Amino acid sequence: MLERSGLDATEIKRAVGAALDEDLRWGPDITTEATITLDQRAEAEVVARQSGIVCGLAVALTVLDEVSFPSAGITLVHEDGDTIAPGGAVLHLSGPLRPLLLAERSLLNFLTHLSGIATATHRWVRAIDGTGCQVRDTRKTTPGLRDLEKYAVRCGGGTNHRMGLGDAALIKDNHIEAAGGITKAVEAVRSCRPDLELEVECDTLEQVREAVSARCALILVDNMDLGTLRAAVALAREVPGIRVEASGGITLERARDIADSGVDYIAVGSLTHSVAALDLGLDIIPSGAR
Repeated sequence: MLERSGLDATEIKRAVGAALDEDLRWGPDITTEATITLDQRAEAEVVARQSGIVCGLAVALTVLDEVSFPSAGITLVHEDGDTIAPGGAVLHLSGPLRPLLLAERSLLNFLTHLSGIATATHRWVRAIDGTGCQVRDTRKTTPGLRDLEKYAVRCGGGTNHRMGLGDAALIKDNHIEAAGGITKAVEAVRSCRPDLELEVECDTLEQVREAVSARCALILVDNMDLGTLRAAVALAREVPGIRVEASGGITLERARDIADSGVDYIAVGSLTHSVAALDLGLDIIPSGAR
């Protein structure tokens, strides 16, 4: 699962370690130790309460491994990117109950959050299907979880923008103001790192014209109405290879109209900064139901 996830094992273990530390820094699991014997075993399932896209299974498996839950007792019912219906099982677990309960909250926190991102992304992707436009995330991520959250966007069918501040250059309004204009900002970035893809944020058609003249590879048009957005795309198309990304105030209901304007990307910060978790639960299977 980890090899197929596209996630770095070290990054997963770091995130999982931090999550378990939050639960255990004040001491052991008092409730479980008081109520569950060392030899007590159980069968359980992670079950969906609503439909959505599954994501984060490699992370869930790492949580189980970190609490020493035996891998022989884990059965994957789905894989990341699968669609699941209410009542459907994601994981089947059979083994000692103490480590299972220790893992429960961290495991579900990761699965519900990442599946929520994948599910939300999938809705946006479906909304603009057939337009040729792609849904992209932003850097508005939960501190410490960027790699995982951006992976969840990919599981939902979206594409990633830059992972950090150093893998691409994005000239925004404050950079433009400080540098004395788009052209000067572009020249400064190119003189520093000519190898990086360069994107510039534009609020007006005049700025778009300047960015096109500067041969910027990607133009981010911010908070433009549809008419202005179409005009911005037309300006960008005057130079082959320039792509356009729309951002700012875009809702799912407006996504199709934005995509039909001809932009190459729609930037959606809400995919990571305010997404609703997918409702999943860990249910112990009663002895009589086995």
